[in-house]
Amino acid sequence: MTNIFNLEEAPSVEIFGSKDRFPVRRIYCVGRNYAAHAIEMGKNPDRDPPFFFTKPADSIVANNETVPYPMRTNNFHHEIEMVIAIGKEGADIALTNSEDHIYGYAVGNDLTRRDLQLAAREQGRPWDTGKAFDFSAPISAIRPAKSNGHIRKGKIEIKVNGDVRQTADITDLIWSVPEIVAELSTLFRLYPGDLIYTGTPAGVGPVERGDVMEGYVEGLGTLVNKVE
Repeated sequence: MTNIFNLEEAPSVEIFGSKDRFPVRRIYCVGRNYAAHAIEMGKNPDRDPPFFFTKPADSIVANNETVPYPMRTNNFHHEIEMVIAIGKEGADIALTNSEDHIYGYAVGNDLTRRDLQLAAREQGRPWDTGKAFDFSAPISAIRPAKSNGHIRKGKIEIKVNGDVRQTADITDLIWSVPEIVAELSTLFRLYPGDLIYTGTPAGVGPVERGDVMEGYVEGLGTLVNKVE
């Protein structure tokens, strides 16, 4: 038995300091995980249980690659985030063991068609058209935790054309990295190759063709992408 057509090779992400690459299985994202961002989106910033949405694995965009301005939107937003890369399988992972399942960390940008997301939200529909579109998940090289350590604090920021748009500290996360991994593993069995975008600070805003986005997380470097 043969397939009637061939799919492209599995998407993968660069690993800092290595010729090896990290194959991507799934992309999970945490919604409204910074209090100030929840407020700017008109939502309660209380510590409610986190919620998740997904993006397709082939929506990743490498560092220094261009991002095409997406179809069917007039309100295309940046959302700087720290990304967790899962390296060990597990379900119902204990909070005390959750960091053991993390391979490393990266800088990510949860690009959003805000007009489509808000329209879906108002109608009680899924966010897929606003979040899960082509080229919607830029990501830097993954820095392995075994050599770079676990990221528990540090500056997170994005500049557009040199102007700071979002800035915060990883300690401002409503749900911490260990809590995110433990909670998500009660909903889905996590596997090596899974990526988790951990949420964005306040200050999300539009980008246009020609804009250059520079995302930064302390200890993880800078993610640069130009919109075309």
